[in-house]
Amino acid sequence: MQTVVQDLLTLSRLEGSPLPGVREWHPLQTLLHSCEEEGRALSRLVTRDQARPHEWSFPASESVVGEIAGSMKELQSALSNLISNAVRYTPDGGSIRLRWDTTTDGGAAFSVIDSGQGILAQHLPRLTERFYRVSNSRSRDSGGTGLG
Repeated sequence: MQTVVQDLLTLSRLEGSPLPGVREWHPLQTLLHSCEEEGRALSRLVTRDQARPHEWSFPASESVVGEIAGSMKELQSALSNLISNAVRYTPDGGSIRLRWDTTTDGGAAFSVIDSGQGILAQHLPRLTERFYRVSNSRSRDSGGTGLG
């Protein structure tokens, strides 16, 4: 219940007034390194068969240069949510690959590619709806509130 309340408070804060720190700049290497540490730690916690841990691939820290504007807490939360989903839905021994790519228009794309079961195309348009779950059995098995 505490997780649901915390997720609702976060959602309310995000939909409210502008986020503080949106104009702050942060090194990308710091953000991605923090995501890597968090992802590896979570993986160690949820891997049921310690002999078959997840295989990880992260961008080499020296290959990611530059800064990103925003609230470090909210940026970390957004990226960590994607990584957390990959960890929860990738079977033991599966692979999780993170990518940070620069786009032609000067932006960037963060990708999480895993060997989990994936999401059927029919569910993709609804993934950003509050409380939407692809299936109830998945939420029982992996936790979560559907607010990520």
